[in-house]
Amino acid sequence: MAVAITKLKKQLMNKIDTEDLVQVEKVERYIDLVKSFRRVNSIITKEGESVVTENGSQRFTKAHPLISERNKINASLLSIERSLIPLDNKQDNYSASDLV
Repeated sequence: MAVAITKLKKQLMNKIDTEDLVQVEKVERYIDLVKSFRRVNSIITKEGESVVTENGSQRFTKAHPLISERNKINASLLSIERSLIPLDNKQDNYSASDLV
């Protein structure tokens, strides 16, 4: 089930400091990438995950070229998501004996 873009954007904007323009830009890029991911995924679903290529008398099946693009978009989405979510501020309690 696809999440509505407006709800997704609202949730992300609630998690960031909206005065920080860099964070706002990251949310905008994230939303654009989600839209691109959905378009690419829709094309792959419509055309199939494999395509048949004919070259003269040769005929072979290969993976849809957009699959690699979908993977790149997904990696970008994950990267932006990691940069938006603040890391836990827990302090690790190390001692000198941990170095031995």
